Amino acid sequence: MSVIGFDIGNENCVIAVAKHRGIDVLLNDESKRETPAVVCFGEKQRFLGSAGSASAMMHPKTTISQVKRFIGRKFRDPDMERDLKMLPLETSEGPDGGVLIHLKYMEGTHTFTPVQIMSMLFAHLKTMTEKDLEAPISDCVIGIPSYFTDLQRRAYLDAAKIAGLKPLRLIHDCTATALSYGIYKTNFQNDSSTYVAFIDIGHCDTQVCIAAFEFGQMKILSHAFDRSLGGRDFDEVLFTHFAEKFKEQYSIDVYSNAKACIRLRAACEKLKKVLSANPEAPLNIECLMDEKDVKGFITREEFENLASGLLERISEPCNKALVEAGLVAEKIASVELVGSGSRIPAVSTLVSSLFKREPSRKLNASECVARGCALQCAMLSPTYRVREYEVQDISPFSYGLLSDEGPISAGPNGVIVPKGQPIPSTIVLRLQRNNLFYLEAFYANPQELPPGTDPKISCFTIGPLLGSQGSKTRVKVRVQLNLHGIFSIESARVSNKFHFNILCYELSFYERSNYYAQTFAWLQMIKDHADDHDSNLVAMDVDPVPENSENSDSTNFVANGAEDSTNKCDPPQNSADHSRKDKANRRIPIPVNENIYGGMTTAEISEARDKELQLAQQDRAVELTKEKKNTLESYVYETRSKLFNTYRSFASEPERNDISRSLQETEDWLYEDGDDETEHAYTSKLEDLKKLVDPIENRYKDDEERAQAIKDLSTLISNIHTFSDSLPLQYKEYLIDETNKAEQWLTEKVQQQDSYPKNIDPIFWSSDIKRASHHLQQVWERIASSRRTSEDNDKDKMDSSNDS
Repeated sequence: MSVIGFDIGNENCVIAVAKHRGIDVLLNDESKRETPAVVCFGEKQRFLGSAGSASAMMHPKTTISQVKRFIGRKFRDPDMERDLKMLPLETSEGPDGGVLIHLKYMEGTHTFTPVQIMSMLFAHLKTMTEKDLEAPISDCVIGIPSYFTDLQRRAYLDAAKIAGLKPLRLIHDCTATALSYGIYKTNFQNDSSTYVAFIDIGHCDTQVCIAAFEFGQMKILSHAFDRSLGGRDFDEVLFTHFAEKFKEQYSIDVYSNAKACIRLRAACEKLKKVLSANPEAPLNIECLMDEKDVKGFITREEFENLASGLLERISEPCNKALVEAGLVAEKIASVELVGSGSRIPAVSTLVSSLFKREPSRKLNASECVARGCALQCAMLSPTYRVREYEVQDISPFSYGLLSDEGPISAGPNGVIVPKGQPIPSTIVLRLQRNNLFYLEAFYANPQELPPGTDPKISCFTIGPLLGSQGSKTRVKVRVQLNLHGIFSIESARVSNKFHFNILCYELSFYERSNYYAQTFAWLQMIKDHADDHDSNLVAMDVDPVPENSENSDSTNFVANGAEDSTNKCDPPQNSADHSRKDKANRRIPIPVNENIYGGMTTAEISEARDKELQLAQQDRAVELTKEKKNTLESYVYETRSKLFNTYRSFASEPERNDISRSLQETEDWLYEDGDDETEHAYTSKLEDLKKLVDPIENRYKDDEERAQAIKDLSTLISNIHTFSDSLPLQYKEYLIDETNKAEQWLTEKVQQQDSYPKNIDPIFWSSDIKRASHHLQQVWERIASSRRTSEDNDKDKMDSSNDS
């Protein structure tokens, strides 16, 4: 079973596969290593990937690109509004404040969420991979930006689930890049760290991370980013420049024409690439709009002046990453520059001045993230053996919890999980509650978030606490920052004297049967062992029971899951009850329900999966219909050509006229009424044509096969005559008789066939000759077998006579 790494970029996607000989990047249908991240809706089907990019000009208002920017974002977000203005899509605000995309498809208006569009892209990449590997896939690792919020991470998981994928991990892009860089290095030391900066300037964002490498391990020290600074922003600078210039020079407003905007942006992107290798470049577009050809010219110096503001912004995340890592530029051993926007010469010059060294370009700028994802997937999958290599990532944000009784103060400023916390991590909070309660997860430091991000994450309902009867109950809440970097409450349990007494009563009932009592205690022991021996566990006493007051703001941190003695119930004094106390001193699970703000429910995911299956089925039906239409069209042209050449002598004049007329009628139907028909209609037309053409085609094919069959039978007859000379008389006469009959039959039939024209069905077919050959061969083999048996018997008799 293969393990896959997906790099879903804003513009392109890359698929990497971990194989026993290493990491391979798959090619798409056009034999390219990058697949456009585009979903286009036609009149009756979707066009995905490369096909979607090719169809974008024909369907500009139903082509969705840059969907990665929409995931988990609010419609009213200022950055989101700016992004939507660049795309000719009809959008609106959803009930949850997210983005809804409206487009025309199948003679109606359909509404999709960004998660649904992303699931279509995932499904397309999955289909491509399965086609290339000729095997089903599910396990994968997906690269995500480090600035992705919890909602965006969950949206990626939902999209993958809808597409039938099973992500083993969502890994940060720079972490994946660092993994693909470090796992092959053998010159790192065990006693000291080597610090490397990774700068990823993608199509729409800039990400920077500092990683510390030692032999056999890597640790991310810091993440920094600018969510709205990428290669497309440099394209937009050129687009704005030439749009204004053409408005003055040619009196055309490019912004008013969707197709003109698409063409000019594509031309500006090519122009930017040309300027990366040349000091100046021209811009020529034929018939941009209003039937006007436009021309432009720009130098690299002019371009850098126009983009000076963007270049200055690149230094901000670089400096921030150094500060959060606690390092200075001189400590950095290498700077790896990757991403599609990193090829601009001015970017490389700026990075050199910041880090006091030339950036390295040893990594493949477009494939390093996908390769790192595939490596991580192989490390997590049980089907592959990868050499020991530890990957330690960190959380880019701080998390806190707010209860219905006030903020939970487990750390400074209410932080439960601080920024830089290792991923994954587990923290246990000890609370005291007397009834059902709520906890709300939020980002503790909004300044760490991308602009416009809502600090609220989700709300957890914990309870009810059965049997508390208004008294305070000690509750252990297990908080998790999982492998995907998602903050959640994994479980909650209660453990206090009151519940111990209830449990003791239950145990006394079970102890009537020794079997049940032992089983119950054994299961509880396993649960406790799993709870109290987690290597990643950090316990926090939140609102502990004070000596003189019921309420207190103090907080006690207990390392490695060890409990303080004040948190345990006093054991009974009676030693006879000691075993019963051990069984009773257990934790009772409490239901935990989570409401994710802006997330999808299970029902919505199921509905989206059904919708995706329907759309995929419609795509297959349309493709099959196209295939049948193309088959019919090819048959018409090929048959017309053969009818007056290859098949000419095998068809009579009336037959040729009838077939020619039918072919012409079918061709006219194809380009008129039959241009948009059903699969059944094309199949029926093809069958009707074949009824006319098949008899002629059979005559032609059988003429060649009959000649070969006659030759084979004649050879067989000759061989039998030669063989029969060595046979005893009783076998020889019978074989010769059968051979003469076959030879006489063949001669008569050949003479008769030669007197008939080829444009009528033959009086005997090649199949008749093959049957005659098969019969004669069987007679020959039967006689040969009888002869061998007779000779063996004679030899045995002779040997017996000699022995006597």
